[in-house]
Amino acid sequence: METSESNGRQPAFFSSQVEAARRFYLDLAPATDTTLAVVCGGCESCRADYAIHRSEFPYYSIEFVARGSGRLVLAGRRFALRPGTVFSYGPTVSQDIVTDSAEMLVKYFVDFAGMRARSLLRRHGLAPGSVVNVSAPGEIQDVFDRLIRDGLSAGGLSTELCASLLDYLILKITESRTPGQARHTPAYATYRRCRQYIQTHFACLKTLRQAAHECHVDQAYLCRLFRRYDHQTPYQFLQRLKMNLAAERLQDVDVLVKQVAAELGFADTFHFSRAFKRVFGRSPEAFRQLR
Repeated sequence: METSESNGRQPAFFSSQVEAARRFYLDLAPATDTTLAVVCGGCESCRADYAIHRSEFPYYSIEFVARGSGRLVLAGRRFALRPGTVFSYGPTVSQDIVTDSAEMLVKYFVDFAGMRARSLLRRHGLAPGSVVNVSAPGEIQDVFDRLIRDGLSAGGLSTELCASLLDYLILKITESRTPGQARHTPAYATYRRCRQYIQTHFACLKTLRQAAHECHVDQAYLCRLFRRYDHQTPYQFLQRLKMNLAAERLQDVDVLVKQVAAELGFADTFHFSRAFKRVFGRSPEAFRQLR
């Protein structure tokens, strides 16, 4: 990974204990009335001696571990760092970040400021000093990579693009976070297995009861798993997948609405149309008129 900066001068808080880095920075002193502004960000491959010890920090920050392991202390609380760990801090939170010399950290970060910054983190369970784990680390890394590309582009809209991507990043972290050590429990493994099965076979699943049966779990237990680990019920998840496919099929004007309903396992067109409108806010016929 090549070292790349947005210009020749880098902020003093960028660590030199890295083997390689991709970093960018925008306005390091945003106006006090700025709503939300990304200040800088990047990806760092840490050296064996990488160690950060700070009692304060001028911005809010989110960091994500892509590879390796290490140790973290935020405001006196100790945590282990491993792939999929996300943590946040801010001006009032001390940080100690140390890599494991045998499995050196590769981590992404984004620093930001603005009147919305603290409330945005708190609203999504990422208040400064928080540590969470995510179940889809590849998706989080993709957003960080997009953030770095736009930050380095020096385009006229880089500031606005990065601020929008920050909002999106926080939402993606919220969507894929797993509480505490849940990702190591049998219940979480069952949830992931059931979710993957529904996502793969949704087109031929007619009811939630059938989905639970095919996943070899009780329907009530399946609902409890989604309530615990997801932001929707398994029925909503199944219906959303079906309606997304329905919307694609309805792009073809030669395909009848009743034909799509039958393909997706609906007993009648009326039931299908109600489900479609509940998801998208428009009936299948009104959806077609948009085209």
